[in-house]
Amino acid sequence: MELRKDPITRSWVVAGHRHDTCETSGGCPFCPAKMDTRPALLRLPAQGPWQVAVIPHPDPLYRVEGEAGRRADGIYDAMQPVGADEMVIETPEHDRKFEGLSEDQIMLVMEAWRLRIEDLKRDLRFKYVSVYKNYGPLAGQEGSHAHSQVTATTFVPRRILYELRASREWYAEKERCVFCDIVKQEERQAKRVVDTQGDYVALCPYASRVPFEVWIMDRKHNHLFERQRPDSNRRQLAALLRRMLLRIRQVAPAYHMVVHSAPNLRHPKGEKSSYWKTIAEDYHWHIEILPIVETRSKSYSIKEVYYNALKPEDAAARLRNLDILS
Repeated sequence: MELRKDPITRSWVVAGHRHDTCETSGGCPFCPAKMDTRPALLRLPAQGPWQVAVIPHPDPLYRVEGEAGRRADGIYDAMQPVGADEMVIETPEHDRKFEGLSEDQIMLVMEAWRLRIEDLKRDLRFKYVSVYKNYGPLAGQEGSHAHSQVTATTFVPRRILYELRASREWYAEKERCVFCDIVKQEERQAKRVVDTQGDYVALCPYASRVPFEVWIMDRKHNHLFERQRPDSNRRQLAALLRRMLLRIRQVAPAYHMVVHSAPNLRHPKGEKSSYWKTIAEDYHWHIEILPIVETRSKSYSIKEVYYNALKPEDAAARLRNLDILS
């Protein structure tokens, strides 16, 4: 297994790895009967029975040991899949879904994300830490027990690179954060905003890639998800995220959810990259939710030229009108 770089798209691809299912004939490996006997990277709360636990992935894409050892293969680049691959077990209850958790429990899950991002960024080999959740078979969910994942990589994913470059260019021209500008315009127009809670807003982006795509954003500027603003209230974020996923589940059987935060600014190459110099001013963390509404969809097969049959204004209106009193 190794990482290979596409010289055209600049994407890194994990080559030669086949994920085994997390389900076993001996019962769910993430229920308390099994979890209580295995070492964990983190358990929350720190005292008493755990409500959220973080463990190394049993069949990881990336491994902490060793060095990347980037090398040339003719015109191509390859390296070892050094990194981290962790599973965040979101509840001890096997049949509970993430959106079925209480606000306090969702806050604990987000706290686990925050703590693992902070810890992994202390490793100077890692350029980026991703937090994501795949829900449903169509999204590639591994096992039926509610969980999300945290991965650390020695490269910055291509999608994040696009955002960093666009944010830097916008800031260089206007001396404003493009994400802050988006939030202000969307709230002013009120056509694509689905829901709000305190300092947080959920909206269908203007150029949504898939039907019912939603971004959850902080109204106040902050480039790091893991560095909470002193005046922020993460309970508001937990409540809004829960309501949005309750809506999404009514229109889609599966979804991808990803937390976009700034790269590891401690990385030795960070200071040499131009988009690191203004990143605290130009980048803005956010959560992206991409529902999967069809088993065969141009939205997912054409990739970089996205096809979306549903305008985001119409998607936002439908999501706003859904009943989530459950």
